[in-house]
Amino acid sequence: MNIELQVLGSALRSVAEEMGAVLIRSAFSANIKERRDCSTALFDEHGRMIAQAEHIPVHLGAMPDAVAAVIRHDPSPDDVFVLNDPYAGGTHLPDITLVSRTDVGFAVSRAHHADVGGVEPGSMPAGSRTLADEGVVIPPTRLDDELLDDLVTRMRNPDERRGDFRAQLAAHALATRRLAELCERRGRDRVVAAMDELFDYSERVVRAAIDRIPDGRFEAQDVLEAPEGDLMIRAAATIAGDEITFDFAGTAPQHEGNLNCPLSVTRSACYFVVRCLTAPDLPSSGGAFAPVSVDAPEGSLVNARPPAAVAAGNVETSGRIVDTLFAALGKVLPVPAQGQGTMNNLTFGNEHFTYYETIGGGQGACADADGPSAVHVTMSNTLTTPAEALELAYPLRVERHALRLGSGGDGLHRGGDGVVRELRVLEPCRVSIISERRRHAPRGVQGGEHGQPGRNFVNDEELPSKATRDLEAGDVVRIETPGGGGFSSR
Repeated sequence: MNIELQVLGSALRSVAEEMGAVLIRSAFSANIKERRDCSTALFDEHGRMIAQAEHIPVHLGAMPDAVAAVIRHDPSPDDVFVLNDPYAGGTHLPDITLVSRTDVGFAVSRAHHADVGGVEPGSMPAGSRTLADEGVVIPPTRLDDELLDDLVTRMRNPDERRGDFRAQLAAHALATRRLAELCERRGRDRVVAAMDELFDYSERVVRAAIDRIPDGRFEAQDVLEAPEGDLMIRAAATIAGDEITFDFAGTAPQHEGNLNCPLSVTRSACYFVVRCLTAPDLPSSGGAFAPVSVDAPEGSLVNARPPAAVAAGNVETSGRIVDTLFAALGKVLPVPAQGQGTMNNLTFGNEHFTYYETIGGGQGACADADGPSAVHVTMSNTLTTPAEALELAYPLRVERHALRLGSGGDGLHRGGDGVVRELRVLEPCRVSIISERRRHAPRGVQGGEHGQPGRNFVNDEELPSKATRDLEAGDVVRIETPGGGGFSSR
């Protein structure tokens, strides 16, 4: 890569990073300003991702579908489009995406809003059965003041929702200004040419890495813990020269709960796996996705049809897809033991407040190191809300936040330990828990022991992996997150 291309590539990535900084620092909700559950990226005028900030994997890999959906509406230079429809480029309803035009293409932001309506405060119901249960569905639509007013009145805590929308809009205004300045300094034609070359460069690097993997078909399967029983995910990874195809034939049909995935989320998980195993340090652009094909049966768990509920598909099924593909490719490439395999989604709320968080756990060990403890794995990359910020803003108290010592699987290298997190509610509210790896432990590899499965409690009552309960003031919710698998026997 020549020097000028490196300079322009860094400039574009810095715009995406600055967009994220503006969004985080301007947001009202703890979920964005503290947990940083948001992502930003730049696309060229053809709808190809060129630069992204290092934010949330499941957000970023699914963004191209959102931009494609907006392009079909022929946006004008001053338009900002909004969407969250999982079947039109979204992921799940709380992830609201804005797409705006720039001098050289499009700017995109995606942020998890703490509530978008629906049957449960926080819009992450454990038992949703249709998309309407989960909140307001927004197809790709031009955003103006009238629409914004209408949207926030259909969501809980409308002032906070409006503040988070305005934070996203501020990020887009920044992107428009910064890209105009870059074109003025360097010339628009040079910037566009650099965008084309950045895309092509990523594609070349990833194709070369795939080409070094032996050709063949490698299969694996895993399960999701639905209330009615386990749901199977089957996947085959086929390497042919410098291309890779993922085939999900044999995966369970979409079900009546909310573990269903839109195709955009399934693609995102596949892209993440390829990046991890081929060129993890490559500056991200859509060119890295070009050698990857995804075949997912329509109407299956990994390519659901509307109006299927998807709240857990984005956060839980996406991670299980990653686990399954790592297991398949682990037959020909070195991969770590399984990590916690869940985001441990925890939502509290009533008509006065909504609070959402995810909780880290153990990562699997690998051939040369123990797994890290108390981290998010696979498709998430968020932070923990600081206790001081949480207790200041919400009627919640952090009673305990500690390592779950010994929960990582033993082996030559140990799996990382999970977390014990206890929150006491200070007023009556509802709690929803969406989690995984409660019935099935994260697996060790090459003789390493499995990590301990997670556990959920309200007071002393143990709950299943998906649960919703009414809480009274003083009740304590305790989440014990899974440990990672161990690597190799001692």
